[in-house]
Amino acid sequence: MLAKRIIPCLDVRDGRTVKGINFGGLRTVGDPVELGRRYADEGADELVYLDISATVEGRRTFAELVERIAREVDIPFTVGGGIASAEDAGELLLAGADKVTVNSAAVRDPALIDAIAGRYGSQFVVVAIDARRDETSGRWVVTTHGGRVPTERELFGWAREAQERGAGEILFTSMNHDGTKSGYPCETFARLAEELSIPVIASGGAGTVDHIAEVLTGGRADAALAASIFHYGEIPIPVLKAALRDRGIPVR
Repeated sequence: MLAKRIIPCLDVRDGRTVKGINFGGLRTVGDPVELGRRYADEGADELVYLDISATVEGRRTFAELVERIAREVDIPFTVGGGIASAEDAGELLLAGADKVTVNSAAVRDPALIDAIAGRYGSQFVVVAIDARRDETSGRWVVTTHGGRVPTERELFGWAREAQERGAGEILFTSMNHDGTKSGYPCETFARLAEELSIPVIASGGAGTVDHIAEVLTGGRADAALAASIFHYGEIPIPVLKAALRDRGIPVR
């Protein structure tokens, strides 16, 4: 079994790390560079920074922030939020990001994946998928706008298409589980891992060490991404990694 990755996620608005629910009730939880350095020191394998700024000025602030992160944080980091073209992706990669992630814009225009991968390489492209399970049909419906807007796309078909178009990784969040801290839909992650040849990152639902251990083993995810449990010190990264090692799960 390859070493599993632990990835803190930081939502950034106008240069500050914030946390809320569906972008509502946001509160500042720290400076994104200082938090990134802390997580790197604690043993995080990678970081994900998502720009949720609503203004052009906020986007400029984010690009400047990416340059600061690249100078001061010594582990790989992925950035996303508002990337709608290969040029947008290129600006952030040139600023120092290791990878970019696309979500709603790729659902609207799947050729965006081809464009970024074609210009910069698949290893730079993470496609994030937010999907909600319809309890009547059992179908996983791909959503946009933080899980609020359903689309005609279905999780597994969209993940396969994203891979075919050049995605290097899939970051899947179950909107049924996100924020519940009740664990992940491990059978769904296992099916994704079975159908894809690229790594799958699990997001949404982590509340305990057991949840993360389950999605990395039974769920066959290559990495676990989380925010609140790290921001609020509920499960410190060194504690999490030690517990995973105790369960025989290889971590870096």
